[in-house]
Amino acid sequence: MAGTRPRWFPLAREEARGLLTAKGPWILAVLIVLWGYRPTYVGWQGLGSNMTIGFLQTAGSFLFPLGVLLLSYRSVVGERTSGSLKFVLGLPMTRSDILVGKILGRSAGLAIPLSAAAVTLGVIGLIRFGAFSPLLFCGVLLATLVYVMSLVSVGTALSAVTTSTVRAAGAALGGVYLVFTAFWTKFAEMIYATVGAASPGTTVGTASVNSFSAPADGLFFLLLRLSPGRAYRVLTNWLLGVGNSGASFDAVITKLETPTSITIYTVESAFHGQTPPAYLHELSGAVILLCWLLVPLGIARYQFERGDLV
Repeated sequence: MAGTRPRWFPLAREEARGLLTAKGPWILAVLIVLWGYRPTYVGWQGLGSNMTIGFLQTAGSFLFPLGVLLLSYRSVVGERTSGSLKFVLGLPMTRSDILVGKILGRSAGLAIPLSAAAVTLGVIGLIRFGAFSPLLFCGVLLATLVYVMSLVSVGTALSAVTTSTVRAAGAALGGVYLVFTAFWTKFAEMIYATVGAASPGTTVGTASVNSFSAPADGLFFLLLRLSPGRAYRVLTNWLLGVGNSGASFDAVITKLETPTSITIYTVESAFHGQTPPAYLHELSGAVILLCWLLVPLGIARYQFERGDLV
């Protein structure tokens, strides 16, 4: 049976083992539990006991991608700078096998502690708020693990195409985390205001899209969900049944089901009963996450196969 294993399997196993025996992923898991447990009255009113499942989505916001990127950006460049990459390149694997092994191994090494954090949140929610849908819980957890793999792919790809840990860290934190996680909504507004069909509430170049009355424009909402984090929330909001939006589930409930005015972009409130473009279906979130998984891997493979790594 050992001979039937993929060539990347030993490397993936060592990557997973290295993470599982390190403190970082388990510290991240503890922080995610503390970050994710945020019961709200609106969440309870909208989801009942299934609010517990929403804690998984909350856990996947901001702190989660930061931790995953920090635990991924050194995967290749760290071995290049230390010289240990020479040993890895000497193994009976192609360079593509090395990338696949790194991504799958690190994804597995992160999936176990993060799944433990999700189960912990589930147990706390079960005790506090009662039974929730186990099938829905598993669906949101699976979406979260795909999100993990996408972030690991991005971090590993950056690690493979850079030549120093400083550059890899700068690209991961400055280029991916800050742009695509922390401030992507503002960047999407600026891009739309510049290239989109500007509406009366939009001033070109100032990112002043009116979030109280968002334009009923598929381009704008497509731009918003190009971020891996917002794509993940679009997908999990669909699973939770709260609405078509890349915002947090409780904010979407507030926007759509209460009289409270809130600056959150949702497809339903923007299109006012009109039929939105088919590409804005919530499953587009899954497609975008898969693109974040595969496209960086393809780019890194191209560079990795041709570059001088030692």
